[in-house]
Amino acid sequence: MARKRLGDLLVEAGLITQEQLEQALADQKITGRRLGEVLTHSGILTEEQLIEVMEFQLGIPHVNLHRFPTDPGAVELVPEALARRHKVIPLKRQGNRLTLAMVDPLDYFAIDDIRMTTGLNVDPVIATHDDVERALEQYYGLKQSVTEVLKDVRPEQIDDEQVRAEDAPIVRLVNQLIEQAADGRASDIHFDPHKQAVVVRFRIDGILHTQMRLPKHLQPVLTARVKIMANLNIAEHRLPQDGRIQLKVRGRPVDIRVATLPTIFGEKIVLRLLDLRHAVTRIEELGFSDRNRTAFQSMIQAPHGIVLVTGPTGSGKTSTLYAALHQLNMESHNIITVEDPVEYQIDGVNQVQVNQTVGLTFAVGLRSILREDPNIIMVGEIRDEETAEIAVRAALTGHLVLTTLHTNDAPGSITRLMDMGVEPYLIASTLRGVVAQRLVRRICPDCRESYPPSPDEAKLLADHGLTADSLWRGRGCTACHRTGYRGRTAVHEILPVDDEIRSLIAARRPASEFRRSAEEQGFTSLVVDGLDKAVRGLTTVQEVLQVIIE
Repeated sequence: MARKRLGDLLVEAGLITQEQLEQALADQKITGRRLGEVLTHSGILTEEQLIEVMEFQLGIPHVNLHRFPTDPGAVELVPEALARRHKVIPLKRQGNRLTLAMVDPLDYFAIDDIRMTTGLNVDPVIATHDDVERALEQYYGLKQSVTEVLKDVRPEQIDDEQVRAEDAPIVRLVNQLIEQAADGRASDIHFDPHKQAVVVRFRIDGILHTQMRLPKHLQPVLTARVKIMANLNIAEHRLPQDGRIQLKVRGRPVDIRVATLPTIFGEKIVLRLLDLRHAVTRIEELGFSDRNRTAFQSMIQAPHGIVLVTGPTGSGKTSTLYAALHQLNMESHNIITVEDPVEYQIDGVNQVQVNQTVGLTFAVGLRSILREDPNIIMVGEIRDEETAEIAVRAALTGHLVLTTLHTNDAPGSITRLMDMGVEPYLIASTLRGVVAQRLVRRICPDCRESYPPSPDEAKLLADHGLTADSLWRGRGCTACHRTGYRGRTAVHEILPVDDEIRSLIAARRPASEFRRSAEEQGFTSLVVDGLDKAVRGLTTVQEVLQVIIE
C-alpha cells in the first residue's frame, strides 16, 4: 500500500483547504490527537466523510464492527494495552495475515507495531471511533471480566465475597454490561436462561440484539449479583420478584427497574434502564402534531375529569403522563400519583408506589389519595373495575385524573371502560378525552436519503389523503449500526369527548360510531399521523406499517 498522508488525501478530495490542514496540524501538535479526530472535533469534517475518502480513494474496506464476526483467537494475538493505544481491533487471522480494524488505517506506526508484535502481515480495514471503543470494551474489558469470573466462580457455593465485594469479577462484569447498554442507548438488558447458556441481549430502539453468550454455570452467580444490587431475596427462585437499582454510569444518574421470572431453565432477568438525562419533561418533545398538541393541552387544563392515555406496553404512555405532570406542576396544585413502579421522581409531586404484598393496590392507594385534598391525581394504570369506579368518582367530585389503559385505539378505550362495568352515563360525564399512541423508529439523520415512492406506497398515501413526491429512508451507517434508524418518536390519535360523543356513550353505541363522529371533526388516526410523519421524513412507511396494524 502506498504510504499516503491523510491530510494530502483530504485536500486532493476538496474536503478541506490547505489552510485548514495547516491549522489542524498545528492543533494536533498541541492536543496530541490524531488528525482525523482534530478535524471531526472542530466540525470541519464528519467521520463518515473521512471514511469515504479512505474507502474510495485508497480502496481500504469499511466494516461495521456491530455486525462483523470477530475471531476470539485473533483478539488473543494483540495485547490489550497495544490495542487500546493504537485504537485497533483484530478481526481474523488467515495464514500469516491479520485483518485489523483501525480508526486510522494510515497510522503506519501502529501497523508496524502490530506486525512486529504478532509476526503477521497486517491488512487494515476502517472502523469508526465509537465502534472501536465499544469493541475494545466488549472483547477486552468484558472478555477479561468473563475470564476472571470463570476462574473465580464456585457455583456450588455462592458466598458473599463472590457477589458483594466491589473488586469481585462478577461485580465488574455486571457493571460493564450496564455501562455498555447505557452507552449504546439500550432501554433494556435481558439475561435469558437457555438450556446450555445464558444469552445477554440489549433492546435498542425497540429491537433486541444479542450481545454475548455466557456459560450456563455462571447463571446462579449472575442472578445472585443482580438480585443483591436490586435488594431482592437471593434465596427465592420460585416466585417472580421486582426491584430497583440506582447508580451512576460514567457520571450520569441511571435508574434501573429489575424484574425476575422463573422459567424452566432458571430465572430470566430484565433490567429496564431509565436514563434520567433523557427523561421527557416537555409536551413539545412528545412528537405531537400541532393539532394534537393543542387538543392534549386543552384536555389537561380542564379543572376536573378523566384524561386517558392508551396503547400497548412500551408505547411511551408513562412519558406522556409525566410530561403533562411537569406542565401542571405548580405551587397552587396538590398533585398525587399512585404508580407501579414509580419510574421518574418529580420534585413537588407526591408519588406513591404500589405494593401488592402489603395490600397497597391501585384501588387502595387511589381511595386514600382522595382524603389528601388533591387537585390532580395520576393513576399509573386502570387494571380492574374497582380502580375504574374510584377514578370516575374522583373525577365527578372535582379532581383531574390522568391515567392509562391498555387498548388498541382511542375509541376502543370507551368500550373497554364499559366492559369493566363503568356505567355509560358516568363515562359521558367525566371523560375529557383519550390519547392513543405508539412508538416508531426515527430515520438516522446521518445517513438519511430521499427516494421516489413505490406504486404501493403512493397508493397507500393516497388512500389516507396524503401525497408525496419523495419519501425518506436511512441508508445505514455506523452511527445507527447499519439499521437506518436512530431513536424513536411517537405517533398519536386524539379523541376529544364533545357533546355528540357524550350522547353516543350514554346510548351505548359501538366504538365505530365514536370514530365516525370524531372524523367529522377532523380526527387523525394513528396510521394517518404515522404516514404524515413518514412524508415529513421523520420515519419510514415500512416502520409505520410494522408498528401500527390498521
